[in-house]
Amino acid sequence: MSGHIGIAGVSPEGAALFFQSANRHLAETGRDSRHWPRITLHNEPFGIYLDAVRDRDWMRVGALLRRSADKLAGCGATFCLTPDNAVQHGIHVAEVGSPIPWISMPELIADALVEAGCKTVGIIGTKLVTTGSTYQTMLGLRGIHLLAPEDDEIEDLDSIIYQELIFGRCSSRSRDRVIGVVEQFQKRGCEGVILGCSEAPLVITPDISPIAVFDAAQILAVGAVERAAG
Repeated sequence: MSGHIGIAGVSPEGAALFFQSANRHLAETGRDSRHWPRITLHNEPFGIYLDAVRDRDWMRVGALLRRSADKLAGCGATFCLTPDNAVQHGIHVAEVGSPIPWISMPELIADALVEAGCKTVGIIGTKLVTTGSTYQTMLGLRGIHLLAPEDDEIEDLDSIIYQELIFGRCSSRSRDRVIGVVEQFQKRGCEGVILGCSEAPLVITPDISPIAVFDAAQILAVGAVERAAG
């Protein structure tokens, strides 16, 4: 492999889970581990990102991501990405004049859903992600109907993510609540659910989900590994 993967970390927990996913996929490919691609991670302080996202200041988010891209390029990365769903809008800012190209997570998710033949899916994530256009626009262009959780579910998910998951914790009560949200998606006609939160695998996995699970960060990890392989 000649590629060198650069990770612009935002949530430390999410970045760590992504790193694991990439290496597990490499192991599953059966490739000689002596020839796995290099992976470099750089992150700016998480709290600075949180402030920028809460202010919807995408120029500031983009500047933070671009700073990571510059550092990653200096380490030899041939492309970069961020597994954090909440900052995807900032990539449009970060990639202008970037020394290395960026991978778009929404495009890879759309490809996976089209390949799976899904027409209606739900999404798990923060309030910003579930009610915004991070995935809605891209999926709509591909003929896929994306359903947001109900209002009370949105608030509960946002609280669970920001109070537990980003710290690597999940109570049994929160796990039951998230599974309940996915069950409601099934009742509303969804064929699958997007895990639009990089920490979501801590609370919902394919073996306990009543519908197909599309883990955005895992799909991105597979895409990154394949790109590194050329």
